[in-house]
Amino acid sequence: MPHDPIDSIDYKQAGVDIAAGEKAVKAIKAKVRTTYSNNVLSELGSFGGLFRLDKAAWEHPVLVASTDGVGTKILVAIAAHRFDSVGQDLVNHCVNDILVQGAVPQFFLDYIGVGALDPIIIEQIIDGFVLACRENECALIGGEMAEMPGLYKVGDFDLAGTIVGMVDESQILPRAGIAANDVVLGLPSTGLHTNGYSLARKVLFEKMSLKVSSVLDDLGESLGDALLRVHKSYLKELKPFLQNPHLHALAHITGGGIAGNLSRVIPSGLQAQIKLAESEIPALFQIIRKGGNVQDDVMRQSFNLGIGMIAVCAPDLAMEICASCNARIMGSIEQTSSPQKVRYV
Repeated sequence: MPHDPIDSIDYKQAGVDIAAGEKAVKAIKAKVRTTYSNNVLSELGSFGGLFRLDKAAWEHPVLVASTDGVGTKILVAIAAHRFDSVGQDLVNHCVNDILVQGAVPQFFLDYIGVGALDPIIIEQIIDGFVLACRENECALIGGEMAEMPGLYKVGDFDLAGTIVGMVDESQILPRAGIAANDVVLGLPSTGLHTNGYSLARKVLFEKMSLKVSSVLDDLGESLGDALLRVHKSYLKELKPFLQNPHLHALAHITGGGIAGNLSRVIPSGLQAQIKLAESEIPALFQIIRKGGNVQDDVMRQSFNLGIGMIAVCAPDLAMEICASCNARIMGSIEQTSSPQKVRYV
């Protein structure tokens, strides 16, 4: 029985605007192409991204893949109506996750889920992906934009990304050479990076009644600017050291803090002894700790406390990494019979 056209419903009325999606893709195609190398064999919009392995560059190539998101940092971006940095956050986080295994990124794929597709906002997010992919010499070969009004509210969105990198099998980190008297180096973060935002928002916005526009003397900038600082990529700084046999391990300091992540690369029978003075913890973390009366153990578990990456190396390499990467000595590796792999001293 034919339907009355007056009563018919199309996809746009159901909350999905196909035309807006096509407009967003057209707006970003040329920008995405700027991330391509000669190894990219497909165009944006294909069913899958094609990437050719450069066999001449690797003796025994091993693929390293990782998937991650940005978490509730997105809610800060929405509150500040700033969408230029969260795409960078996602790419850089994923780059760091494979960097700690010695891998150099090859290509990246993104996922954007939205309540209602706004081509202008999507373009700003993609601009962040493109900028970070270019900085990390990583091709953005594909992605997905999903408009799901029944799942996300209008104005809401979520991000996820997958990265694939390459490392020669002989250069995989951590190396077997971690030993007592190795030096533990901390590379500074740019802020919270992409972890601890649920606790930070609870303290700053609910308990302290601050806004993203609030300017705090201790920060010297608005709270929104401080919270939306881009998650730093450590690839350029550390790439020259990846094949140095005296670099024994790297740890990306994300959820779980310094102890939770560094313990993942410390062998049994050894312990990293860490010194982190109160004066070395940046102001933003101090504001959260004091404003929420957050206990030290919770702060250490929830935040990077100003250290975004840790390197474990032989003593003779420590000063070179410190000078090149603006790193500082945080402690040393010692023998132990304790199952605790990281201890604050």
